[in-house]
Amino acid sequence: MKMNLKNAASALALCAVVVISPVASHAQDAGAVSRVQIDGAERIDPQTILSYMTVKPGDAYDQQALSESTKALYGTGLFADVAITPKNGVLVVSVVENPLINQVAFEGNEKLEDSELFSEIASRSRNVLSRSTVQNDVDRIRELYRRAGRFSVQVDPKVIRLDQNRVNLVFEINEGPVSEIRGIKFVGNEHFSDDALRGVIASKEERWYRFLATSDRYDQDRLAYDQELLRRYYLKNGYVDFRVISATAELTPDKEAFFITMTVEEGQRYKVGKIDIDTSALKDAAPDMLQKDVELDAGDWYDAEALERSVDSMTNTLGDLQYAFVGIKPDVMRHPDEQTVDVTFRVAPTPKQYVERIDIKGNVRTKDKVIRREFDLAEGDAFNRTKVAKAEQDLKDLDFFETVKVRPVQGSAPDQTVLDVDVTEKSTGEISIGAGFSTSEGPLADFQIRERNFLGKGQDLSFATTLSGERTEFDLSFTEPYFLDRDLSAGMDAFHVTRDLQDESSFDQQRTGGALRLGYPLGKYLRQTLRYRLENNNIENVQADASRFIRDQAGERLTSAISQRLTYDRRNSTLDPTDGYVVWLDAEFAGLAGDAQYVSGKLGTSAYYPIAHNWILSGTAETGAIEGWGDEDVRINERFQIGSSTLRGFRYGGIGPRDLTTDDAMGGNMFYRGSVELSFPLGMPEEMGIAGHAFTDFGSLWSIDETGAGLVDENSIRAAAGLGVSWKSPFGPIRLDVAAPYAKEDYDDEENFKFSFGTRF
Repeated sequence: MKMNLKNAASALALCAVVVISPVASHAQDAGAVSRVQIDGAERIDPQTILSYMTVKPGDAYDQQALSESTKALYGTGLFADVAITPKNGVLVVSVVENPLINQVAFEGNEKLEDSELFSEIASRSRNVLSRSTVQNDVDRIRELYRRAGRFSVQVDPKVIRLDQNRVNLVFEINEGPVSEIRGIKFVGNEHFSDDALRGVIASKEERWYRFLATSDRYDQDRLAYDQELLRRYYLKNGYVDFRVISATAELTPDKEAFFITMTVEEGQRYKVGKIDIDTSALKDAAPDMLQKDVELDAGDWYDAEALERSVDSMTNTLGDLQYAFVGIKPDVMRHPDEQTVDVTFRVAPTPKQYVERIDIKGNVRTKDKVIRREFDLAEGDAFNRTKVAKAEQDLKDLDFFETVKVRPVQGSAPDQTVLDVDVTEKSTGEISIGAGFSTSEGPLADFQIRERNFLGKGQDLSFATTLSGERTEFDLSFTEPYFLDRDLSAGMDAFHVTRDLQDESSFDQQRTGGALRLGYPLGKYLRQTLRYRLENNNIENVQADASRFIRDQAGERLTSAISQRLTYDRRNSTLDPTDGYVVWLDAEFAGLAGDAQYVSGKLGTSAYYPIAHNWILSGTAETGAIEGWGDEDVRINERFQIGSSTLRGFRYGGIGPRDLTTDDAMGGNMFYRGSVELSFPLGMPEEMGIAGHAFTDFGSLWSIDETGAGLVDENSIRAAAGLGVSWKSPFGPIRLDVAAPYAKEDYDDEENFKFSFGTRF
């Protein structure tokens, strides 16, 4: 049967009153305790009970002493009833033990799993049932639901009696609906409207399109954060005296919604008066060298965020002068009559710092030297904050770690700094699966297995294959990023590719070969990579009705080529850039041996510009050309092809010179392409990693050595626009793009849909 815990508690309180009565009636028996007799103990050892009592054998006792022992036994939570009766110097202690919990269960919980609730409560199987513990558990469960926005939740603990003084404890839960924010209003705001301030705070009013978000659910912690956001907003706009007088959340009688009211006092708006920089505490730091870091100008409206950014920039500048722990305090002096603020940046005294050592922790699999070689600092070097920040970003770009944190901490002497490197490793093995659809190839799939941190040495080993009705490709690649323990990237590649180009160009192509690579730095941002490639290329199965320009090129052809790539990289991250740019220059010369004789080159750039938080505008531009030398023309297998990922909206080989009599694509000797893309959030929680994309791609491909009837070779522009969505899922990156051409030729082949996904192990 079930017994309400509150009724049980009342019964226990009544028993306590009854227990004290015999103690009072025997107050006259005060004297010395000769012996203590324990009655009713089943699971608990009598000596354990005696140890809890304040009165021991041989002690004198009175009513107060007996009352204290009674309270002490109740305080253990082990007993439902305690009675202490003195009889001729013998204390008879009669106890009724609290039952043991056989099982703890939850009923009615749908939004929170049993495992979530179990992790938060203290009541456990085989523990003694305790009224205070159960009540604390009830309060904790309610708090969990309130944090989830369910303020009408009801939690009722039930006790089911079993044999052998055991019970089942059941928490009956009525979760109730989500308590949403029905309205947010402001009182005291004159310079900014309610709508403007609602856009500043994190809490949002309930709307149908926020079904995937939680910002429209009342959260007490979020409301406190909202007050800080308001303060920052007003301080950013010059309201130095701003304060939030009150922030109240009123729950409706049905407990299904909240109305939030925030009362503010805006105060006056201030402009910037005088700006001073006091560096007298440092010998070699002049105010002029820090002036460039100040983002405030006299006469501007005061901006607290610009003030913070100025301090950060000054800290970084002084950090590059070995001042690792420099403190900069901005003194703000208000002049209410003039409505101006004078700012003085005061630099605190601190000694120059040297790197004492680099401590690395958290790496279980990755070897220390893989982490240490990313630092352009060593023990004994002068501290440099920019180099420390770059090392931290480079470690993140390795993509070996879930988190990376590099902190300078005080060393063994005032001028010594320890670089504390704390990393959390993540899986670096990858299985990537890509899928797409082409109007000519139909469905296709890509498969890649890769280990980016092979044996914890930072080596990259991968095997990839592409399978479709039109193409089979196998690639094996190995890269040692620090060959001979130097900043030399050495690698080798092997590949075998067969392509069914019957629909595009009426032939099959088979490419088999390998390559050797070596990359090295030429400067802080400039890097060069040299590559030698040996490849056997076979054009076979040429259809009888194929273009004569293709029939003439059938057969095997050996290519021996050396190439180089120069890269100038100023991106803030190579893994997930949001700011900066990269420029590359490729050149290849073929003819050292073999049959092919040509020279080719490509020049390209990509740039990234953050418009707002998580709003990134990016652009790419590239152009290239190839020219034969000697008596050789450029063959179809050596020409450029544009489409698919390089020109969305068109399939690979979908544009460029074409023999209209056979509808065969010929490739081109010259090309240009460009892309502009805006990435933006979709209003979902940031931690979900879902983003939207709007893009337009454009380009052209033209110029071949052959001429003849039916051959079109135009440099007209092709362009397409589209939308996409990407998700950094737990299984790997997923992206879907839909594009439609708006500038094209009638003979071009389109590809309107592209989908890819991957997973990691």
